[in-house]
Amino acid sequence: MRDLTELAEEYDFLDADERYRLLIELGRDLAPMPDALKTDATLVRGCSASVWVYPVEQGQALHFLADSNAAITKGIIALVLCAVEGKPAVQVADMDIAAALEPFDLKNQLSSNRTQGVPNMIALIKAHAARIAQG
Repeated sequence: MRDLTELAEEYDFLDADERYRLLIELGRDLAPMPDALKTDATLVRGCSASVWVYPVEQGQALHFLADSNAAITKGIIALVLCAVEGKPAVQVADMDIAAALEPFDLKNQLSSNRTQGVPNMIALIKAHAARIAQG
């Protein structure tokens, strides 16, 4: 996963079309998510496209597998994961992920159709992290 701060700096210099390409590239860089994990339990509700997120513990650090059936949406979930990847579950559960994503101004950069599910993506990630943090 790429560093969120470096991504924000790069994103800031890009025009709208290049920002879409960057998001698509981020989505392509996600580790493959096995189809067996794409279940109702891992499905993010409220997204215009299908999005699945599955948490994987790696010692003290969280890792997530994610996928979407839409390239831009897959890039958006990849961006969200850049904010939390490798962090301890306790930190992710308490983190203001939406604030970490503010430099990307997704609501003004993308259509509301594409961003409507972002709060639900964040809520699912935080719920997974909280559950893991509690043991």
